[in-house]
Amino acid sequence: MSAPLHVGMDIGGSKTEAVALDDAGTVVASTRLPSEQGAEGVLRTAEQAVVELARRTGRRVDEFVSVGVGIPGQVDRDRGEVRYAYNLGIELLPLTERLSERTGLPVGIDNDVTAAAIGAAHLMGLSGTVAYLNLGTGLAAGYVVDGRPLRGAHGVAGEIGHLPVDPLARPCPCGQRGCLETVASGSALKAYWPAGGDHPGRILLAAADAGDEAARTALDNLVRGASASVRMLVLTLDPDTVVIGGGLRLLGARLFDGLRDTLENWSAESPFLARLELSGRVQVLPEDSSAAAVGAALAGAGDGPAAPRPVPSGIDRARVPLR
Repeated sequence: MSAPLHVGMDIGGSKTEAVALDDAGTVVASTRLPSEQGAEGVLRTAEQAVVELARRTGRRVDEFVSVGVGIPGQVDRDRGEVRYAYNLGIELLPLTERLSERTGLPVGIDNDVTAAAIGAAHLMGLSGTVAYLNLGTGLAAGYVVDGRPLRGAHGVAGEIGHLPVDPLARPCPCGQRGCLETVASGSALKAYWPAGGDHPGRILLAAADAGDEAARTALDNLVRGASASVRMLVLTLDPDTVVIGGGLRLLGARLFDGLRDTLENWSAESPFLARLELSGRVQVLPEDSSAAAVGAALAGAGDGPAAPRPVPSGIDRARVPLR
């Protein structure tokens, strides 16, 4: 009899990454596909990912135990719906029901950043309270406390990108001004450094080094906004670890040296902050990590529209977020 496997996938605006996880929480197969747009496109991509994982693991689709999906937008886990995932062209999609119909498997969904927080804590072996700061197209956080995700009463815990605290007071698409996302995100780079094109993060450092003053300002704003986000997470949740993830983390040492220098400078000016050891709590998600897909698999192991299946024996029940 084949060992039980759980599918997890991270559906993003440009790509979908999927993994098959065994009972020990180890990735045994993975695949990456371009994401199709719209409700039907998302479902088609997700189904293809499951089929490809079945091929790579040498089994039938119906031999998988569960499917977990991490996806951006407003996620209602109880209804199995995602709304307003604009970078995927989705207004409303009953994802759990529709994907379960296509695969015959129990499906659970989660916000992509929450899934990444679950996966990062698992893959990096982090305990206690973990805050995951996603520096990507947008800015958001996910929380895991003693192995369990913290989602909030309405599923919006961690939307720190829409805290209106930045002194530049730039307008935000959410209708507020001064949101952290207007300085520390890929969308901010694209909006306020148009010379960077559609993928400004890829050329930001080279442009700044070449003397582009607008690029230098954008980099400075990114570092300041990321630092403010770390400080905010420590002051509100007091996590043991703040993990930096998201595509902008690939800027590497320049970003993180700047972040740590900023945190150290603030601490030097404030005995209160100095005692909090802000910079010492920061870790970076490894470049090749599949945290969001792995976290989605772990979350999906306890979800699904069908009757609940037993929690896999190799996964600590306290680490599987059952609803």
